[in-house]
Amino acid sequence: MPEPGPNPIDIGTPPPATDDDGDLFPGADDAPAGKKPRGRVRRVLISILLVVAVVAVAMLAFTSWRIIAQRHAELEIQPSVGPLSLDYSREGASTADYLRTALAAEVELDHTYGAVYNETPDKNVLFLAGTGLIWTPGKDLEAAMDLISDEEGAVTNLEDVDPGPLDGTMKCGITKTADGDLTVCGWADHGSLALAMFNNRTPAESAPLMLALRNATESR
Repeated sequence: MPEPGPNPIDIGTPPPATDDDGDLFPGADDAPAGKKPRGRVRRVLISILLVVAVVAVAMLAFTSWRIIAQRHAELEIQPSVGPLSLDYSREGASTADYLRTALAAEVELDHTYGAVYNETPDKNVLFLAGTGLIWTPGKDLEAAMDLISDEEGAVTNLEDVDPGPLDGTMKCGITKTADGDLTVCGWADHGSLALAMFNNRTPAESAPLMLALRNATESR
C-alpha cells in the first residue's frame, strides 16, 4: 500500500467578496445611490414650486380683493373742504372744464371732474379727478402726472405720502412754472384717480390738503 501523504489543507469556503463598505455585492447599490441626490433635488424643487404657487395665489387673491373693494368709487365735488372754497366764477368754471377734458384725454375713465378751489387771493387749488376701473393705479397716476409735465414741465421729487383710510397710492412732487414752483399731488386706487396743483405751498403743506380733498370727495 502506498504511504499516506500529508493531510490536505482545508482552506474552507472562500469568504464572499465585499467592497470597502462591507457590502456583499460590490457595486450592487451604486446605481440607486447615484439616484438619491437627484431625488432629493427633485423634492426640493417641487417644494419650492409649491411655495411659489401658494404665494402667487395669495397675492392674486389679495389683489382681487382690493380691486373688488375699490372699483366702485364715487366722487362728488364739495363746495368747501377745510380752508378751501369752490370757485364759482366763469373763469373758474372754464378752467375746471379744461382740466376735466385734459384728464379724460390722458387716462381712460368713466367719469371725470374738475374744480378750482380758493383759499386766499394768492393761494388756489386746481383739482381734476375721475372714476373707472383702474388695473394699475401706480402706472396710471404716472400717466396723469405726464399731463402736468406736458403743460408745465416734469414733475420731480415725487414722494409717497399718506393715502389715508381709502388706501391706494398718493404722491406729491414739484413742477417748475414761469411763476415759480408748483406743488402737484395725486392719488390713485382701483376705482379713482385725481390730481391737484397747489401754488405757494410746499409738498409738506399740500399733502394734508390733498388727503382732506380725497376724504371729502371720494366714497365707496
